[in-house]
Amino acid sequence: MKKQLLLFISLLLPLVASAAAVEIDGIYYNLISKIKQAEVTKKPSGYYSGTITIPETVEYNDVTYSVTSIGDRAFYGCGSLTSIEIPNSVTNIGDYAFSGCSGLTSVTIPNSVTSIGNDAFRGCSGLTSVEIPNSVTSIGDYAFSGCSGLTSVTIPNSVTSIGVYAFWDCTGLTSITIPNSVTSIGGYAFYKCSGLTSIEIPNSVTSIGESAFQYCGGLTSVTIPNSVTSIGSAAFSYCSGLTSIEIPNSVTSIGTYAFEDCSGLTSIEIPNSVTSIEDGAFSNCDDLTSVTIGNGIQFIGTTAFANCAELTDVYCYAESVPTTESDAFDGSLIEYVTLHVPSSSVNLYRTTAPWSGFKEVVAISGETPELDKCATPTISFKGGKLHFECETSDVTYHYTITPPSKTDNTGNDVEVGSSYTVQVYASKDGYQDSDIAKQDIDIRGIKGDVDGDGVVDVNDVQTTINIILKK
Repeated sequence: MKKQLLLFISLLLPLVASAAAVEIDGIYYNLISKIKQAEVTKKPSGYYSGTITIPETVEYNDVTYSVTSIGDRAFYGCGSLTSIEIPNSVTNIGDYAFSGCSGLTSVTIPNSVTSIGNDAFRGCSGLTSVEIPNSVTSIGDYAFSGCSGLTSVTIPNSVTSIGVYAFWDCTGLTSITIPNSVTSIGGYAFYKCSGLTSIEIPNSVTSIGESAFQYCGGLTSVTIPNSVTSIGSAAFSYCSGLTSIEIPNSVTSIGTYAFEDCSGLTSIEIPNSVTSIEDGAFSNCDDLTSVTIGNGIQFIGTTAFANCAELTDVYCYAESVPTTESDAFDGSLIEYVTLHVPSSSVNLYRTTAPWSGFKEVVAISGETPELDKCATPTISFKGGKLHFECETSDVTYHYTITPPSKTDNTGNDVEVGSSYTVQVYASKDGYQDSDIAKQDIDIRGIKGDVDGDGVVDVNDVQTTINIILKK
């Protein structure tokens, strides 16, 4: 592969070396003599004519050259340029070719063009419409960014990729059709297209890039097809007009801040295919009242649903409690929110933070199982110490000790009894409290503890019976 690349470069160098910028009828060209091709290049003093027509061929020193490309920065910053005609011989529009041509109101891109370079029409704020021909396969990064006057764009079926920031800040763009040929929408592709009201993403698209539709405040609905497997970071963040979105079963992860500040969303359903909801994914969704999370969820990141103060119900179908950051629901007042989970998992959610912080945890089926009850603890006294035991592990003991009453509370001498009453019960998160165990204890031992082992049990009963029988 390296040998082929070196050979290609060695063949290309003579062609580049033979190129020379010449002026022909007011337009400057780089002429490549070996292959008789011409590339439109920048004019040292700039192009100031309102209209420019580029010919298909030019002649120089009795040699005819075919005009095949508009070079990088050829018309860069030519603010007085109002229209340009590009011939059918041109196959490539270079990087920054028309960038900053703010006076350009119309451009016809011929069917011969296969690629539109990075920043090619960046900042052409006077452009109102662009028709991209069927020959184009890729739209470069920032290609039409800042074209604030652009209201409509037709993208043909030949295009397979839309570059990052391709239509960034095209605030006048109200609609766009993405064809079935497109497989990826680059990061920031439609960033700040505030006039965009709806978008239909075709079945060919497998990924939506980072911040692809961020700050598209006019967007009210989005259709995401089953082909999409990931929604990038901040892909739809600050789309305040978005009232509904359907996430298909093909999606496995929802990126960080993907729907942050989508204040118009009232409900969201996350399908069973999603295994992770990343940090801040739905944070600050002010009107969100209901969230449904599918059974495939394994991880919920920090502040994923933070500051969703109108939330009333969360449905989580995962039987195993997903790993969830402690602040996932911060500011969402979950102490007033009902959590709905599978009936078999109610106890698990009730005892696992932050889920345990919800107002109540109920079964999705509507039938909430009774909580298990802690076993009643036993009381023993030996060596001057009380000891509690419970068959339920890891419980907390709550006890009271009633001391003997004073027989006289006025004199110098106070008589105290030798008998104390101990009461104790056990508690544990996710369990009902145990019954109360009660035991009278003498400072010399427990009443009824005949054999002195610290516990009243069947052995003591039998010993007592034997004593009585002997009597």
